[in-house]
Amino acid sequence: MKILLPVDGSPYTKCMLAWLASHEEWLNAPQEYTILTVVPLIPPHAASMLSAEQLKSYYEDTAEAVFEPIRTFTTKHDLTTVYEGKTGHAPDVIAKIADEGKYDMIIMGSHGHSNLLNLVLGSVATRVLARCKVPVLLVR
Repeated sequence: MKILLPVDGSPYTKCMLAWLASHEEWLNAPQEYTILTVVPLIPPHAASMLSAEQLKSYYEDTAEAVFEPIRTFTTKHDLTTVYEGKTGHAPDVIAKIADEGKYDMIIMGSHGHSNLLNLVLGSVATRVLARCKVPVLLVR
């Protein structure tokens, strides 16, 4: 099974990984995991003051900071993983990668806001659910 794990390095990512670790059926089966982090784009005015190399380095370093502790987890559990760092608006990028990559499932952490708060503020998880054709398992 091909599974997308969107991560942002937050406590909700750690909660999702803890859930995954506590369910051996997900770890022992021959799953193919893609760890995805989406770094928000630097506003155009600020980006215009940086070289292309500086921008690229910033995006790569930011993604790697998220990936570093997750690499420890995936190595410990001997998971087959691919790491992808992308830039953009997280819900849009996650849904696009999930659909185009022909993933069987997305497993992601969620803040667990109330429905009213999601209505007012929105959330990455809510927006992924709205945009994505792939089944999504939310861990709260």
